[in-house]
Amino acid sequence: MAVAISYFDEKLVYPDGAILQMRIWQVPQPVRGSTHEFKYSLFYGRPGLRILAYDNEAGKGDHVHRLNNETAYAFVSVERLVADFLAEVSLLRGGAL
Repeated sequence: MAVAISYFDEKLVYPDGAILQMRIWQVPQPVRGSTHEFKYSLFYGRPGLRILAYDNEAGKGDHVHRLNNETAYAFVSVERLVADFLAEVSLLRGGAL
């Protein structure tokens, strides 16, 4: 039986208490709603507050949470996913990661 393989896992806690966590797994078959072989959860926020998150929860497919708004995300590649996420985090942090 094929299993998910951790592809990338990193967590950073900023001095101001904000959290950036990126987890990506390579999966044997696409998550329901997605067409690629990756499952991911990219999070930026504070304890108890999701400010920004990119994920592909089963059934919902690729999408982005910006506070209480959810929109579709067009997945191209893992590299593009991480770049898009970090660019938004940088804007939220005033240009600094």
